[in-house]
Amino acid sequence: MRTLPIPRGELSADLVETLTRPPGSAVPTAPTLDPYGEDLVLSLHTCYELHYQGFAGVDENWEWDPELLRLRRDLEHQFLDALRGDVPGGDDVQAELDRLLEPTTGTDGIAGFLAEHGTPDRLREYFTHRSIYHHIEADPYAWVIPRLRGQPKASLVAVEFDEYGGGRGERVHAQLYADLLAGADLDPSYLHYLDVVPAPMLALVDMMSLFGLHRNLRGALVGHFADVEITSSPASRRLVDLTTTLLPHPACAHFYAEHVEADAVHEQVLRRDVVAGLLSTEPDQAAAIVFGIQATNLLEDRFAEHVLTRWHNGRSSLRELSAPVGSG
Repeated sequence: MRTLPIPRGELSADLVETLTRPPGSAVPTAPTLDPYGEDLVLSLHTCYELHYQGFAGVDENWEWDPELLRLRRDLEHQFLDALRGDVPGGDDVQAELDRLLEPTTGTDGIAGFLAEHGTPDRLREYFTHRSIYHHIEADPYAWVIPRLRGQPKASLVAVEFDEYGGGRGERVHAQLYADLLAGADLDPSYLHYLDVVPAPMLALVDMMSLFGLHRNLRGALVGHFADVEITSSPASRRLVDLTTTLLPHPACAHFYAEHVEADAVHEQVLRRDVVAGLLSTEPDQAAAIVFGIQATNLLEDRFAEHVLTRWHNGRSSLRELSAPVGSG
């Protein structure tokens, strides 16, 4: 369990201070903030983390404190309104899924940049960003299980069973990523790099928690999950090659090799049984599924833009590093 994060603005500073006090203490009021900015996304992430592992020294009863939930709700409204306003929307699920299958060139995105200009330190930076995601990789999806019925529920559970290592702790995907971090000479402990990972990645993880915690966003979570599984296999195949070249520790390549095989199967299960199955019983979820896909792509694009802009300018993509990331 890690300590509370370093604040990134007035609200997150007030929130961190509040969480050092007993539950029931006064909670700050949410100001209007940049919905993708450091202060809001860290504050949301801090609230959500109380539903995961929590923080050292923070009373566990803060998780359901009514006033803290009010603050979280107000921040969620700002974040969710921005997401909805920044995607085109619609209800053509098949068209959105088909777009995810369109091939990409070998030079696009972060993987393309790393293939052309990659160094071990840049790949470690990428691993550092993604650690915030992969430490809870499958967890937000577990919240949607009781909100599904029939085949969609059974099939999503089958995918989650794989994500959780098929019942073997050493094969849980979050553990495999911890092994990758150690193999790359990074610190594998839970959320160790939270303070240096900037808003674009935290926003993506916040979105997952937001969708998972709200029953009325179950369709959005299914859309997000389908997006992840459909795009994961080809992306992981490229990362197997990159890790083999730049950081040739077996644990680094193993994490992505595991996703090449598993996610190729998961893609079919999500498309055929979960998405199609949900639509067969709840056709009114089409717009929510589309929103989940589009919001995922929006935040992934924002993350890639942040990283590539920094790298093209010869700068670190992480926050205020005094030295290259390495060895914890």
